[in-house]
Amino acid sequence: MNEHTGPNAAIDWVSFRNDIDGIPTYDDAKFLAARSRDYFWYSPILSEKLDGLVGELIVVPRSQDEVIRVAAAVARHRIPLTLRGGGTGNYGQCVPLEGGVVMDLTRLDRVIDVQPGHVRVEAGARISRLDDAVRESGQELLMFPSTRQMATIGGFLAGGSGGIGSLRHGMLRDPGNTRYVKIITVEPKPQIIELYGEDTQKIHHAYGTNGIIVELEVALTPATDWIHCAALFDGYDQALIFAQSAQEEGLDCYLLTTVERRFAPYYTKFGDLFPTNRDAVFAMVAPSEMDRFTARVEAMGARISFAMTKAEIHENKLQPAYECGWNHTTLQALKADKGWTYLQVAYPRPFDPKLVMQQMERYGDRLFWHHEMARMEGEIQIFALPLVRWTNKDDMYALMAELEEQDGCTIFDPHVVTIEDGGMKQIDSAQIDFKKQADPYGLMNPGKTRGWTADMARQD
Repeated sequence: MNEHTGPNAAIDWVSFRNDIDGIPTYDDAKFLAARSRDYFWYSPILSEKLDGLVGELIVVPRSQDEVIRVAAAVARHRIPLTLRGGGTGNYGQCVPLEGGVVMDLTRLDRVIDVQPGHVRVEAGARISRLDDAVRESGQELLMFPSTRQMATIGGFLAGGSGGIGSLRHGMLRDPGNTRYVKIITVEPKPQIIELYGEDTQKIHHAYGTNGIIVELEVALTPATDWIHCAALFDGYDQALIFAQSAQEEGLDCYLLTTVERRFAPYYTKFGDLFPTNRDAVFAMVAPSEMDRFTARVEAMGARISFAMTKAEIHENKLQPAYECGWNHTTLQALKADKGWTYLQVAYPRPFDPKLVMQQMERYGDRLFWHHEMARMEGEIQIFALPLVRWTNKDDMYALMAELEEQDGCTIFDPHVVTIEDGGMKQIDSAQIDFKKQADPYGLMNPGKTRGWTADMARQD
């Protein structure tokens, strides 16, 4: 990199690269573009805001010691630093708003120690590989995103909140789910900070703005060879009532997601297994519960479309049930029709299926619906990630206001890049206080939190 014309042209990039000599770096334009993106293109608003923003150098450390070297060099040269895992987020978490260094952590992928009830792992390990590894001990992860194949465990902690398994085990931030996190600070002499238990909330869902997560420990549960299945109902209200009652009665499932029939054309692999004249409940059911699950389905005049182990799903070239819900629905729809975007909706407790039916009537073909059965803070919490037909930004925000003010829902806005505006609704002072300790110069993922202001940066 002999010449540099990016947003940080005044930085001595030659000196920086000398400081991290021996650590793989890349500055090829195509590589920079590929490693500076996530799935923000789900949102037309974010696409307009983020398209074309790229890092100026990709750095791929292979060990925690190399991460420390990069953190030190970044701090000395005052270079913006954006962290990247699998790049499966939806809000531009790994898009560098101010250029600088993008640090790809996927080479930090060791599964360090598997014990009864928990696993210690490096942050860059892909969730699919981690879950496969712990299954060798007869255990499994409590939850994972629908992007299980590509997402990393550190990225899930830094940018996620829950997903498949949250029906059974709650959200990622619920007590006991994350036990330990190891952080490297961004300073000329980086420090190691270890957080335990509730203190891990200081970096959870902080978008990599306040410390480099290099290692973490998450809880495990005994493994189950879940049956991936679908039940077909004549009416979306019937699908919702079934899923809600199954959860309330404690039927042992890892996933319960209701998907209305208008999604069927986007589920191309399923064909008649998800026809356009029936609404579906996709589920992962414990083998010991399949008879009860089937009996409840048939008692409502519905039928089981398929029921297979994961191995059988692969043999039949179908998608696993966990790729039929959560935000994979958006992905499948966008592959066929670029005119969609989506929202993230939390329903008031207790959940009333009648509200959903009113919404379906109100919005017609503007919104397609699917709902996720989950738990949060020990209570049943129902979410939706509806497809929304894109028109313009004003219409989108009018829709959000209507869902909140008229229906009592809570919207987690997927069309913004800042932590507070997307979900928290307020600045998390504990995370900002921790940023002052772990990122004192304010170099990490700048622009992603409104809680940090330039005057907070250490001057030395």
